[in-house]
Amino acid sequence: MAVTLAIVGRPNVGKSTLFNRLTGTRHAIVNDQPGVTRDRRGGSGQLAEMRFHLIDTAGLEQARQGSLEARMRAQTEAAVQQADITLMMIDVRAGLLPDDSYFAGLLRKAGVPVILLANKCEGKKGDTALAEAWSLGLGMPVPISAEHGEGLIDLHDALLEQARALGLEAALYGEEVEEEILTSLPAEGALPETGAADGEEEEVETLPAGPLRLAVVGRPNMGKSTLINSLLGEDRLLTGPEAGITRDAILVPFHYQDRDYELVDTAGIRRNARISDRVEWLMVQDAQRAIQYAAVCVLMLDARQPLHKQDMAIARHIAEEGRALVIAANMWDAVTDKQAAMRRIRDRLQTSLAQLRGVPLVPISGLYSQGIGNLFAAIGDMDSVWSSRIATARLNRWLERMLEAHPPPLVKGRRLRIRYMTQIKSRPPTFALFVSQNGLPESYLRYLIGGLRDEFGLTGVPLRMVLRKSSNPYAPG
Repeated sequence: MAVTLAIVGRPNVGKSTLFNRLTGTRHAIVNDQPGVTRDRRGGSGQLAEMRFHLIDTAGLEQARQGSLEARMRAQTEAAVQQADITLMMIDVRAGLLPDDSYFAGLLRKAGVPVILLANKCEGKKGDTALAEAWSLGLGMPVPISAEHGEGLIDLHDALLEQARALGLEAALYGEEVEEEILTSLPAEGALPETGAADGEEEEVETLPAGPLRLAVVGRPNMGKSTLINSLLGEDRLLTGPEAGITRDAILVPFHYQDRDYELVDTAGIRRNARISDRVEWLMVQDAQRAIQYAAVCVLMLDARQPLHKQDMAIARHIAEEGRALVIAANMWDAVTDKQAAMRRIRDRLQTSLAQLRGVPLVPISGLYSQGIGNLFAAIGDMDSVWSSRIATARLNRWLERMLEAHPPPLVKGRRLRIRYMTQIKSRPPTFALFVSQNGLPESYLRYLIGGLRDEFGLTGVPLRMVLRKSSNPYAPG
């Protein structure tokens, strides 16, 4: 069992900076604006030979009951209860503030093991605040600079001393814990692929046996976090009536009907023209990164409203990234005329998302956990189609029939010949077409792609066609 550390403190003291430093990532959004972090984010941390599970939390603030700040504080308190050791951070540049004293008192009353970290101690800054920090009653403050990596040796020693006192030293030097954050994946895409040389038959790839990663995406206030909380059966993610609560992309493990998943909650994606704040720009970048590294994306819509242009823009972005897509019409419990609503959504999808003809549309209620079985059935179907592979012999028999029905057009006065076709990768299905010369018209490519979808059941997923010019065997070597 790995040791769990929770980083807490008032807003803008450098908690996310330390999280990124100890996890070796840049996954937590960092900005000078206070209160950027809202949900608690977990990840595997390392300090020298130490291995631990790390939790980044929202800034502790005194707030009225029921407010967003109060719900954020509840998430932080849950992290403290889950942690073996709490790292409380203060900002020595700003000096000791009343909120620091207030929350230090709460930690003392809770009786949890605490290490006090005095952040932003570059050089000899903060000597006065360091002396004042003793008044918090949390022991000797450890001076560090999370941004510059200073003082980590002292943090190491403080962790070791606390772990020994708790009997956790062996666990602190044990094996790595499973990550609960978005991890770096190969540059070619979110999932490994294999390919064959030009014109060669390709072996069937071995697909990863790990959990299926699902990114839940959409515009702000579409119920993404509410859906994930309903699936988990707990208030794991911050929710509320305010739009744009979620900021970081948060990954949580989930098991459903004998299959493991990784659910990624993302910030609402607005049009670029409406983004003026750098924090929101970072949020959208994080959400788009989640799409890039997902296997299946669940696009959340508000079934009570007509489809928005931004809904279609997000769907097209998912297709451009080559991810499988399932559309969830949320808040279905509040729709009065369900047939009319479904017809309206389908008509808009047919006209605005023709490149993903047949994408599943599933009515759900994330709040009341309605339609969840149908949603995961659609996810499984789309993952199977997205991962499908077609034998080269079958492809070329089909291609021969397509060419007989509609021969390729003339290009520059010469009849273009399509000699051969093979699937070079899946996820998404990608095909190589060997032609006698460059310049196959877009209309003929659409004809072939439409035929592929109909013949092999490749509906609802992005397909890619790569043109390769065949070499002339009679040309001089």
